[in-house]
Amino acid sequence: MSSITQLSPRLLWQFFDTLCSIPHPSGHEAAVRQWITGWAQERGLAVMQDTIGNLIISKAATPGMEKRQGVILQAHMDMVPQANADTDHDFTTDPIQPYIDGDWVRARGTTLGADNGIGLAACLAVLADDKVPHGPLEVLLTVDEESGMTGAFGLEPGILRGSILLNTDSEQDGDVYMGCAGGVDVNIELPYQAESVPAQHHAMRLNIKGLRGGHSGINIHQGRASANKLLAELLNDIAEHPAIRLSEVSGGTLRNAIAREASALLTLPDESANLLNELVAARQQQYRQEFNGIDDFISLELVAAELPDRVMSTSLQQKLSAALLACPHGVMAMSREMEGVVQSSTNLGVIGTGPEHIHVQCLVRSLSNIGRDRVAAITSAVFRLAGARCRLDGAYPGWQPNPQSAIMRAVLNTHEELFGVVPQVKVIHAGLECGLFKATYPHWDMVSFGPTIQGAHSPDERVHIEAVSRFWQLLVRVLRQIPEA
Repeated sequence: MSSITQLSPRLLWQFFDTLCSIPHPSGHEAAVRQWITGWAQERGLAVMQDTIGNLIISKAATPGMEKRQGVILQAHMDMVPQANADTDHDFTTDPIQPYIDGDWVRARGTTLGADNGIGLAACLAVLADDKVPHGPLEVLLTVDEESGMTGAFGLEPGILRGSILLNTDSEQDGDVYMGCAGGVDVNIELPYQAESVPAQHHAMRLNIKGLRGGHSGINIHQGRASANKLLAELLNDIAEHPAIRLSEVSGGTLRNAIAREASALLTLPDESANLLNELVAARQQQYRQEFNGIDDFISLELVAAELPDRVMSTSLQQKLSAALLACPHGVMAMSREMEGVVQSSTNLGVIGTGPEHIHVQCLVRSLSNIGRDRVAAITSAVFRLAGARCRLDGAYPGWQPNPQSAIMRAVLNTHEELFGVVPQVKVIHAGLECGLFKATYPHWDMVSFGPTIQGAHSPDERVHIEAVSRFWQLLVRVLRQIPEA
């Protein structure tokens, strides 16, 4: 147990501490699912695992609240696995190490998993605390939200009885969400055309690191640097000098995280070494000025490397450099209906080199299916011009706002009663599972709220301690005030 177990509300933080001790990155939720199942069964709660791996835990209404509308309390079980370059951490076996840092809780060198671990801990705390009054309650815990929303896609109709869904996956205290963006993955494969390494060449690895990264939806409008886009500019510089050859490219690790690091393996003759150093030094100076106050620790370095056994053909090197440079990244359009809300965006998330192909993955987000599909088509067209194969995968709809939502009004009123402030109603530029739930359960009245989490999807992730307390107070009061059916 860590020091966070002494924080308030203690039961919630104790559950979160336990979750931190059980590895649960996306696609590896079996251990945490097994622990939750065993814990719920020990308490005599009804537990069901559906065919896709989601858990549904049911708890009868507390005495006197049997006639209230049924509520589905929802969180996802997986977390984004991101670690600093100097942190040796296996997310499939090693526990997260949370610690208190002033008013915040962080993790040592890795993502914390407060997204959505705090919401998950809150769900379990409601189940565990018999002093929390509520009507008929179902807790829906989904799998693989971060890497594909597999659990939400696979949720079957008819297995949940409630009519109100409280999603706990929002990340700003004082905000209540009534809509979210949809998305689609653009998966790109460019055939690797290989040539022998020219004679008298040596190898250098270009590393770009020190960037903040962040959530590719929530942080996309903040102008943070993408290591992949910086690399694309440098590769375009290098493509103007045919003596410098490209062997490998890599950057980013997740399509839903702004790339924090990227690298390229280059070969060159001795006479081109000064030129390459000048190109890199000039770009580093430019980037440190350009992103001053946003990304203050951008580092570009060249280090000696082992000579590879192949380089890309000159044609491929030029096409790849041009395609990565032209690849859309960032905000594509702002909403006309909601001031300050991003309508459409895209993230050049992952670049990798395999034996036969160069792989690129982008995540497109939009409040509308039309906007989503348009940006995906533009991205695909850029790479098809370079000779790549492009595939669109995992398209999911957004959650369209419902201004007449009764549960939304209830949350707003409850927040004002508790804290004296009416929260802001917002639409989040991220892929909450609510859009998929609505397609399967169109009658559900839904709302999303949560505590302040900053730096999600990066090792800078932190959750505000006092905001967690307010989130818990709001959740408990809302459950108590659900009206009768």
